[in-house]
Amino acid sequence: MQEVTNDIWKDNDYRNLVELFETALKKFSNNRLFGTKNSQGIYEWVTYAEVGERVKNFRSGLATLGISKGKKVGIISKNSTEWAVAEMATLSLGAIFVPMYEKELLSMWEYVIKDAEIEVLIVRTGQIYEKVQNLKDKIPTLKHIIIVEGNNDNSMQNIELKQVKKTIDPIYPEPKEVAVIIYTSGTTGDPKGVLLSHGNLCFASQAGYHLYPNLTEQTVSFSHLPWAHSYAIAAELHNGYQFGGSCGFMDTLDAMVDDLQKVKPTVLMSVPRVFNKVYQAIHTTMKEEGGMKLKLFNAAVEAAKERFLTGKTSFKYKILDKMVLDKIREKFGGRLEMALTASAKMNEEIALFFYSIGIPTYDAYGMTETSPVVTMNAPDAYRFGSVGKPVEKTKVVIDKSVIDDENSEDGEIVVYGPQVMLGYHKKPEKTKQIMTEDRGIRTGDRGKLDEDGFLFITGRIKEQYKLENGKYVFPAQIEEDIKLLPYIANAFVYGDGRQYNVCILVLDAENITSWAAEMQINLDPEELLTGLSKSGAVLKKIVADEVSKHLMQKYAKYEIPKKYLFTTEDFTVENRKLTQTMKVKRREILSEYKEEIEELYTLPLKSE
Repeated sequence: MQEVTNDIWKDNDYRNLVELFETALKKFSNNRLFGTKNSQGIYEWVTYAEVGERVKNFRSGLATLGISKGKKVGIISKNSTEWAVAEMATLSLGAIFVPMYEKELLSMWEYVIKDAEIEVLIVRTGQIYEKVQNLKDKIPTLKHIIIVEGNNDNSMQNIELKQVKKTIDPIYPEPKEVAVIIYTSGTTGDPKGVLLSHGNLCFASQAGYHLYPNLTEQTVSFSHLPWAHSYAIAAELHNGYQFGGSCGFMDTLDAMVDDLQKVKPTVLMSVPRVFNKVYQAIHTTMKEEGGMKLKLFNAAVEAAKERFLTGKTSFKYKILDKMVLDKIREKFGGRLEMALTASAKMNEEIALFFYSIGIPTYDAYGMTETSPVVTMNAPDAYRFGSVGKPVEKTKVVIDKSVIDDENSEDGEIVVYGPQVMLGYHKKPEKTKQIMTEDRGIRTGDRGKLDEDGFLFITGRIKEQYKLENGKYVFPAQIEEDIKLLPYIANAFVYGDGRQYNVCILVLDAENITSWAAEMQINLDPEELLTGLSKSGAVLKKIVADEVSKHLMQKYAKYEIPKKYLFTTEDFTVENRKLTQTMKVKRREILSEYKEEIEELYTLPLKSE
């Protein structure tokens, strides 16, 4: 494998993240940087200069705790000003930052702290501290635990205050030096620590920034995806430093709509799941309203699509835009110019809807091991259904040799460029498995490039399977399309080596009850699950038929599930059925529902 040298990043706008931040302090010192909602529900903002002062103080504090070049500082916290302060204070000592999710098992925290050899751990709350305090006795490297909230001796605030008169100049690392270690979810074995260098992360942020000329000092983002993931840290946090933008933090998921009204973002880094839910909620509400409101809504959407597709603005559109579409845009704060989505492919119908009403959603693609950017749609180059073109200095190769299908047009996506990770922490064999000799990275994703260079994702190689008839199935896309139905909260498709596919349907309790009421079926969702009542059995059949009918518009007959298992227990991060980026953990679900799935296959099909 080729040696990593600084030459890979010689054309970067910045050689390291410390230079990026320090430059921002000089250029944008009086700009608002972070906004946090206080106990009265009002957002309070701090400037670049104020954050820079805290970084300087906390840098000195970490140094007094023994943190120096190459040592590790970990954090368990949701996004906050303190998160950003901790990261930059760590990096400016030449040390390495290791972020972890708040919504995680203690065993995962313990694994990461031990594997990364973290010496100082920062936790947001006293509750988290209670869970991890005994780890100091189990992990020799862990020397200090700092609490963000509070003002006792080991609080972040107290450590900063003690250092006000002490100054330690920042260290500017080389591009090839490790900046951050981000641990993958570990759904197929032990978690792997992805080593991302200063050069990796600086490149990832600049590659995106160069594609969006509307990112300026007036740009405001709304932070709701955890910075513990490479997508949010590169696309939102580090990206904003380049142009002096500001960022308001979501308080809680339940308060997201209210928070959007207060922050009034101009840009949103998100995932398709958020837009899918908004799309479903809008259409469900309009359908329930019925009458003239529904007619006006449908007319407004059609006028907006016509305007988008033809480029002509009609008088009808202008009127309906003010009457109807303005109210939808207000749900996002009224100023949203665009959204960048990743983690899964955006549904084309939903993308067209938001694009038409004035909220373009640009699909992007990447993985933690590519810092994470690979391809992006952008204002000057986008194509519905694709995840965009490769960003600058990036080459995407489609390797068909690994696909066991002679007629296939696609293959494994292999990526080359300055964003490719240094490797996995203390896992050289795992690194060799994923990286080529010439420093390409095998993504494990299946895709194809069109004649204009746009990348289309067709599946995940490890998730694809063959039915008994030899036909390949890519379950993730089928599941995404099933979830577009308003009464389905989640779905899981399975059929590896079987005669046909089956599916677990997670019902949206509220929407399925309303939907049943429309058909004059009065029942509790739990009654549907038991199937003991006549109405429950009837509704089960209706739901199954509706899902199958919905899929027939897009999928071959062999891809459509023949039997369904119903539940109201959603797949979540908390019950370990979803990753932190909302991807289904297939192994976990198969393990829990193994007996129920087997039972589906023992029951005869109606045609048998």
